[in-house]
Amino acid sequence: MDSDTEAEQNGGSLLETDPGQGGLADNTTAEEATGVAIESQDLDVYYGDTQALQNVDIQIPENRVTAMIGPSGCGKSTFLRCINRMNDLIDVCRVEGDLFFEGKNVYDPDVDPVALRRRIGMVFQHPNPFPKSIYDNVAYGLKIQGKTENMDERVERALKQAALWDEVKDRLDESGLDLSGGQQQRLCIARAIAVDPDVILMDEPASALDPVATSQIEDLIEELAEEYTVVIVTHNMQQAARISDKTAVFLTGGELVEFDDTDKIFENPESQRVEDYITGKFG
Repeated sequence: MDSDTEAEQNGGSLLETDPGQGGLADNTTAEEATGVAIESQDLDVYYGDTQALQNVDIQIPENRVTAMIGPSGCGKSTFLRCINRMNDLIDVCRVEGDLFFEGKNVYDPDVDPVALRRRIGMVFQHPNPFPKSIYDNVAYGLKIQGKTENMDERVERALKQAALWDEVKDRLDESGLDLSGGQQQRLCIARAIAVDPDVILMDEPASALDPVATSQIEDLIEELAEEYTVVIVTHNMQQAARISDKTAVFLTGGELVEFDDTDKIFENPESQRVEDYITGKFG
């Protein structure tokens, strides 16, 4: 986190560059273009000599929940981390092919990954609030970006969007570490959305939570899709069926075997391999 913080303080903003210089134009939206928020073409990822993803082609729609499912080690989290270039932090990782966010290849040399992550937030498997107050956890990214105007209102709005405000509004000065696991994860979601990203990536956000907290996170994800593009990796197929609009099925070897409407994936998949995985015959 320290290295990311330093980069965020020192790095330039992709979004502040002139579109003719390779930046993403502020007035260009995925809806105006194709309705696609994220697209990969012939995407291959290697960790050293080991191939983690092979030839992945996918178009992820904006303002929808897209779930990625598959057995452990199939590459679904690797793909998620490609979207905001978190894999850059892994020395042995090599990415080949194209991955576009709103029409711009995020791996072009003129793209600042720190600026990219301002547009594409991420929530991890285990809640990771900072050892700061609840208020300062949410305000952290805003302060880093110099967005200090109306800070109280911004923090309150993010906590309300994360369905946490009513539970913490009288204890904002308390440590975020004192919250329950489910509350901590919603705090991390509030921290991610406080800076107004376009996309929220979630890597198994409920796997460490109890059923009640999981249900709260699932309800929240569905609400967030009204304003954000949400991409979630989950090992829980029932969860994917409950909350997602689209589902991508990755199988062993990093292959994207099928991507379609969630109902079709679970009720009438085209691939026998996907049907076997869904029904528990393997994986």
